[in-house]
Amino acid sequence: MYRILSSSSDTYITNKIINSSFRATDANVGAAGTLDLFKLYDESLISGTDAPTEISRILIKFDLSHLKALTGTTLDIANPSFSCTLKLHDVYGGQTTPSNFNVIVFPLSRSFDEGIGRDVVTFEDIDSCNFQTASISSGKAVKWYLSGANKDGLLGSDDIDIISSGNLSDGNGTVNLWKSQAFNTGDEDLSVDVTTIVSATLAGQIPDHGFRLSFSGSEETDHFTRFVKRFASRHSTNTRKRPKLIVRFNDAIQDHHEIFFFDVTGSLFLNNFHRGSRFDILSGVSATKITGTDCLLVTMTSGSTGSSTFFSRTFSGSQHKIGNNFMSGVYSSTFSISEFESGTLRNEIVNAGSATFTEIWSSLDKTVGYFTGSIVVNTVKRSAFINSTCNPFINITNLKSSYRRSQKVKFRVFVEDINDDLVLVKKPIKSKSKTFTKMHYRIKDFDSGDIIIPFDTEKGGTLLSTDSEGMYFEFYMDSLQPGRTYGFDFFISDSGVDQIFSNVATKFKVE
Repeated sequence: MYRILSSSSDTYITNKIINSSFRATDANVGAAGTLDLFKLYDESLISGTDAPTEISRILIKFDLSHLKALTGTTLDIANPSFSCTLKLHDVYGGQTTPSNFNVIVFPLSRSFDEGIGRDVVTFEDIDSCNFQTASISSGKAVKWYLSGANKDGLLGSDDIDIISSGNLSDGNGTVNLWKSQAFNTGDEDLSVDVTTIVSATLAGQIPDHGFRLSFSGSEETDHFTRFVKRFASRHSTNTRKRPKLIVRFNDAIQDHHEIFFFDVTGSLFLNNFHRGSRFDILSGVSATKITGTDCLLVTMTSGSTGSSTFFSRTFSGSQHKIGNNFMSGVYSSTFSISEFESGTLRNEIVNAGSATFTEIWSSLDKTVGYFTGSIVVNTVKRSAFINSTCNPFINITNLKSSYRRSQKVKFRVFVEDINDDLVLVKKPIKSKSKTFTKMHYRIKDFDSGDIIIPFDTEKGGTLLSTDSEGMYFEFYMDSLQPGRTYGFDFFISDSGVDQIFSNVATKFKVE
């Protein structure tokens, strides 16, 4: 899974001095097109203060409900492949830009109302979220505990604005919960790993109120001016530069029915459906659900029962598990078969280069069969050091011309090797797709060529799943901005060779 979440609210708060007469601590800029981060030292005059400091701080929140809905099924937030990155895009409009500074990100302990203010010049628009007030509740102002959302403390404290540290009950004791990024030239985008914060939020340990961004503590209080680091807000007209929470997780299921080899450990999967939805197998008169670890058996047989050529091996099967989450209606068994286990089996393998097995999924006592199928197990590929590579033709067989942003789409990917010899037949046949276990997708803006979703070979967020029909991947269309046209590229790593295939299949539009 590679998913891009758009911010649900963002703004910045400031105590900027206006006309040397007052501070704009009640100003709201929730509908502004940019998120401005600045610090001014001794740049203005105001009565009663020598060398005054003016600052701004950014507040931003993302709707995590879509992720929360997956945490009990297909998303394991404790898995090493789960990753969340806060991404803000730099906006340069000819203004001066500071350099050599640090931006620090805290989880918010108090919620805020975005507001509808737009005035970023004289700061005359007033609304609920500002330097003094976080929100309005029941008609009353809910103030920050310390102006500027600046009261920090331990997780669980009920009188703080931001959470600086806490114990997440993971065996590491009390740890810092803030993250930071150094900016050297000042024109960089912000890209901060907030996996720990998001994981703890999804687990209910950290309040789901978003983030506060500011210059690091010492850079807010020293005697230097830093004006102005500007990011695009969610109201920016450039939709590609709006704030993002990039979520990556390897949820690929790789079934080896079409690529099972002797002497190599592989996995076979079984799906069970009730009226089109995955559901646990029901067994016996009492319709007992088949669930958990080692809950069924997989028997692999070859040859005729009772004959000297008969071969049989039984392996344990379980309800498939992603992290601590069992998947309803999905079962798997992982094992290997040696080509030297049986003399008669060995003869078949030598003669044909493969062996055909009957695959039986059954109850633990073998009295009830759940599924019977056939599988061909091949010998591993060996050659006299030939460095020829596959020449794939790639197609997405079910790609449509347009999709709604609310859709979750399962794309079927078909791959054919153009170098394969043609086989002439008299009757129509259904070609089988080649299967690759290291194949990734990426998505580009068709018109600009910008890469929206890159190949995620690090975490596996763009890894394709495999099954008995070939390959597929699922994609959430709300990761893409509407009104744009997109295209797919693919990456294949096979036999020690990496290849990229661009502009595969037809372009599509998100409505």
